[in-house]
Amino acid sequence: MDFRLKKIDIYIIKKFLGTYFYSILLLALIIIIFDISEKIDDFIDRKAPVYDIIFHYYLNFIPYFVNMFSSLFTFISVIYFTSRMAANTEIIAILSNGISFWRMLRPYLISAVILTLLSFALMNYIIPYTNRNLRSFEKLYIKNPFRVNDMNIHMQIAPDTMVYVENYNNLVNIGYRFTLEAINQKGLTMKMSADMIRWDSITHHWKASNYCIRKIEENREILRKGRELDTIMSFKPEDFVTDIEDAKIMTYNQLNRYITKERLRGNTSVGKFDLEKYKRITFPFANLVMTFIGVALSSRKVRGGIGMHLGMGIAIAFTFILMLQVTSVFAVFGNLPPSIALWIPNIIFSIIAIILLKKAPK
Repeated sequence: MDFRLKKIDIYIIKKFLGTYFYSILLLALIIIIFDISEKIDDFIDRKAPVYDIIFHYYLNFIPYFVNMFSSLFTFISVIYFTSRMAANTEIIAILSNGISFWRMLRPYLISAVILTLLSFALMNYIIPYTNRNLRSFEKLYIKNPFRVNDMNIHMQIAPDTMVYVENYNNLVNIGYRFTLEAINQKGLTMKMSADMIRWDSITHHWKASNYCIRKIEENREILRKGRELDTIMSFKPEDFVTDIEDAKIMTYNQLNRYITKERLRGNTSVGKFDLEKYKRITFPFANLVMTFIGVALSSRKVRGGIGMHLGMGIAIAFTFILMLQVTSVFAVFGNLPPSIALWIPNIIFSIIAIILLKKAPK
């Protein structure tokens, strides 16, 4: 019995992983063909070298898009090969030999755990590095530079120091109507204001134009004014720019540290980074959920065959993706914490999986 079980386990794992990697490889080739047709004009106009296109763009492009469709193709793979097993009466043969339905799920669980761990490693530790090369290539040959012209930026750069900039342009690294305030338990101790601040990329200093510095001591006030001041301040140009795309080049640990730092500074856009963080945890788990829903749906031999199973499976998969998008919107624009919002689809579909498994043929 043990020998037969091991053979069945290996057979199902090979079928599962083989179908998954074959289908995901076909998807990658299709995506690359469509992407080349879309970007060929940019490659030609900006004279992108063929070597860079292949090794700096597409080799780094594949992991991101493969992982994006991971749970969907896990689901389709399970539906496809399990439906074929059911159509060929292989599942009936397994169950009629005294092997329980729950025992038959073990190789599915092993395969799903492998894909879940692979997806987690890709999202949190591999894709951030490939995205750096991808982003560098896109800046050179595809996209225009990221442009920010933010208004009314408030930032805490230290527990007792606040910064305000009415307008900031990241392309020239210039801020207008700048104010820096230092506060202690007694109140305001120093205030610096300037019509404009500009970052000097050579000296790595800030230059303030038409500045005024007001220091308040115990019994007196010191006022200092001038046309230009070359000074060092404990913030850099990138601190004024919040680009959610930056999250895609951070590993899980780097993203955690960034969120902690930005929350201390009072950055109101940190919720988007929180959302990205929890996506990296919940998204891989969807492989497990989709696997068991797929087995439950496709293990029964039906008259419609594989086509009916695939149709039902794709409908459920897209419902899951739609629900994930809806809960993400609630996390960003509503009062629902990302840690709860992004688990809702997995919890709901886990319950559906348990119900379907209980009703599956045994």
